[in-house]
Amino acid sequence: MLKQDENLSFVIEPELSPRADQRIDLYFSIPNEMGINAQTLPEESYFNNNFKSNLAYNANNIHLPLVRSRFVSKNKGEQKDYRQNLNLYCYQVRLALDADIKDTLKIKEVDIFFTHSLELLEQTEGLLKKLRRYTPDDKKLIPFYTNADNYLSWHIEQSFLKLLDEGPRSSDYAKERNELLQFCKEENSYRSNQNYNSETTLQDANRITNKMRLLQRLIEHGVILQRSTRHLNSYLKRIVKGTVTAVIMAFVMVVILNARSSFTEITATLILILGVVYGLREIFKDDLTRVIWRAIVKGRPKWRFIFKNNITKERIANQFIWLEYIKLDDIPKPVRSIFSKRRQQNKLASQWLHFASETRVSAKEFLPGYDTLYQTLHFNLAPFVRYLKKGEGKLYHLEGNKISKQGVERRYQINMVLVHAKENSTLHQRYKITLNRSKIVNIELIYSKESDV
Repeated sequence: MLKQDENLSFVIEPELSPRADQRIDLYFSIPNEMGINAQTLPEESYFNNNFKSNLAYNANNIHLPLVRSRFVSKNKGEQKDYRQNLNLYCYQVRLALDADIKDTLKIKEVDIFFTHSLELLEQTEGLLKKLRRYTPDDKKLIPFYTNADNYLSWHIEQSFLKLLDEGPRSSDYAKERNELLQFCKEENSYRSNQNYNSETTLQDANRITNKMRLLQRLIEHGVILQRSTRHLNSYLKRIVKGTVTAVIMAFVMVVILNARSSFTEITATLILILGVVYGLREIFKDDLTRVIWRAIVKGRPKWRFIFKNNITKERIANQFIWLEYIKLDDIPKPVRSIFSKRRQQNKLASQWLHFASETRVSAKEFLPGYDTLYQTLHFNLAPFVRYLKKGEGKLYHLEGNKISKQGVERRYQINMVLVHAKENSTLHQRYKITLNRSKIVNIELIYSKESDV
């Protein structure tokens, strides 16, 4: 469920069915030496800049043979139906190809590598033929088809070029390699014959790459659900702030009236007392508001995501988000028990950060042929390494009478417990995340247990 994404980020990808409810809790144990707390990394700042949540129709973790040909033919369906089904098809082809290319690159035996590569080639050619078989007659639909065909052809070519560049090589498999290269040349010529891209765009690597990124986002239209964000408790926060201000002002007025009754004339002492009173008001107003506010919103969700199909505008799901620094005593006993199983050297003084996501699918059914949604929760740990020490240390070795040294990097460990609660079961997992200033070195699953509710 949890996997590394980029250098300093990881993703969680649960699956959702119609009318499903699920909750995911993450408890981070962050060593104090990393310098992370509510002052250096406020919850709202992390949420706005380093957390993403997406919902998409059944399109993740699939492979090319499993891609479903669901887009309508040129003679069937309305404009929105054609576009949505076309986008679903191309989106699944892209993700399936990416997954298969990644798996193939892990193969080190040359013969098996080229066997898998040629299988990918055959499957990809078949999927492209299905796409191009249904070229629409309606001029209003031509731009949708052109964008999809242009992007998919380019992405497939880039994927196979990457496969050949990073995969194992052998002169014994020159024929297979040439066959793959010929396929890439044919796709390049196809786009040129269709006049999909201008010469100016093709000659500039940045322009062609950015154009394809734009086409990729257009293909995701209707597949990745449209998300809107609502900040919960905003009115309650205003009420708390207003109430605290009113109480403090009432107290200040009482002090001022008592002071005026004690001093019949305006004197330096009276002015000094009034200055001190107003100064104390400014000092304690924000602190008191912050303390009261944290006590009120403790345990409450702070944000709400609303996911809609951006073509039909139908509401598909709601997601509530919690994010707050907590104390060890606030952590549920089962989770504390899992943390207590750490080795003694890992039980350092820590800050505890709690994240929770509760997703409720309101749709009774999805698009025909698609039974599930895949949710992507993306966490960027870049702010966690902001205060880490720079540079490397040195490790010395004595070999006989000769001293040698070896550079070593500073690494830090974050322990995290994941709790995934579904309708009939609850999964507990503990991960050890090892990272340095530039990347996540390793994510290791230490403990995993699933129990029935």
